[in-house]
Amino acid sequence: MTPKSANQSSEERANGDLAWPDLARSSILIVDDEPGMRSFLVRALRPRCKVVEAAADTIEAEQHLTERHFDIVIVDNVLPGKSGIAWLEDQRRGGVLADFILITAYADLDSAIGAIRAGAADFLLKPFRTNQLLAAISRCLERGRLRRENAILRHELHGSGAPAALRDRLTGSSRAIQATKDLIAKVAPLPSSVLFTGESGSGKEVAARSLHALSARASHPFIPINCAAVPSELIDVELFGSLKGTFSGANSSRQGLVAYAEGGTLLFDEVADLPLALQGKLLRMLEDRRIRPVGADREIPIDVRFIFSTNKNLVAEVKNGTFRSDLYYRINVLEVSLPRLHDRGADVLELAAGFMRELGLQLGLQPIPIDERIRAYLQSYSWPGNVRELHNYVERSLILGHFPTQLERLESLSDPRSRLLSEVERRHILAVLRETGGDRERAATILGISRKTIDRKCSSWNVSA
Repeated sequence: MTPKSANQSSEERANGDLAWPDLARSSILIVDDEPGMRSFLVRALRPRCKVVEAAADTIEAEQHLTERHFDIVIVDNVLPGKSGIAWLEDQRRGGVLADFILITAYADLDSAIGAIRAGAADFLLKPFRTNQLLAAISRCLERGRLRRENAILRHELHGSGAPAALRDRLTGSSRAIQATKDLIAKVAPLPSSVLFTGESGSGKEVAARSLHALSARASHPFIPINCAAVPSELIDVELFGSLKGTFSGANSSRQGLVAYAEGGTLLFDEVADLPLALQGKLLRMLEDRRIRPVGADREIPIDVRFIFSTNKNLVAEVKNGTFRSDLYYRINVLEVSLPRLHDRGADVLELAAGFMRELGLQLGLQPIPIDERIRAYLQSYSWPGNVRELHNYVERSLILGHFPTQLERLESLSDPRSRLLSEVERRHILAVLRETGGDRERAATILGISRKTIDRKCSSWNVSA
């Protein structure tokens, strides 16, 4: 017998898909022992959603949850052997952080309160119409999207080192960068992992973003994780999430960056700086495609593409025992080496002009003409800090209102008598520190590196202030 809730007006059928556009990318699991209700829910959702699976009991449902990620679980409160609320509590303890919509034929206050306490996102009373179901799902998807976007934004503000200007595409037409673009375009449609190598500031994150934008995952999140910037004691929670009450201060369950990247791309930037203990966890995640939130009883499946970058020689890191050989061979499916800015010819002029336009808009400042003298300097200077150094040089010029008189100082850094890159780097960082009066936080911002990196460098140079 067809349930009442299967009745749907012609207007709902005509306009429903347009009213809930997020449904098309959603994955939904239905758990209900009543065949009629199960059939109605499948018929209502399968044409509108990316994935819809149905289970007649909790055992079958848990098998589905083991096999793949679901955005939403719709569960009847009356199930054989266990209530939907009790089963929901079990799943939360197990680490399943999907949104749950509880459906029931009994509208008592205790059930509603119990559902909310257990962590249900919504509560539907039978019989309900198709548009009520779609509206509840849409609310869940919208809340989930906002949570994800807020988490990614907070992470980007604290972690991403790529300049906002032009960061989503590789700029330039030199032979060196064109070869890199061609290789990225070739590998982007494939699921393979990619390792970007190159000097600091050469554009590895920009290249990774370009790869993501060209892939089938472009409509899903791209999340960069700076392995050198995340404290080792927090990285488990940052990556995998945690359950409520797992540790002091964990007042609610939270998803990690891996879960927020579901369907998209995760970049492990400066992967060589990942501690050895966490390298093992990364290897297991890559092999099993599963994660275990901190405090969870079991692992949950993930669908994420992994990309890696480093400015270090990983073969040397493996030889000296600071990087696992099995992880190196796992991530080095395809290596894409980013060229130095100094080897990209006239690309420096195109990049400088682009930074001038973009930063001028961001800062609300009038762009400065790049005359022949500056063009000649831009092309002759060695740019040890690569694209990031160029970006910061243009930004300082805009703030000052002219290309700085420190030009001669910058030129002195490429003096043939100081050809060692380490010496050039040391002199440049110390010069910026002098400009900021020893303010390492400001110096890190100007240089486009982390405060932690400056602290480490100064310690190695015995510089205390």
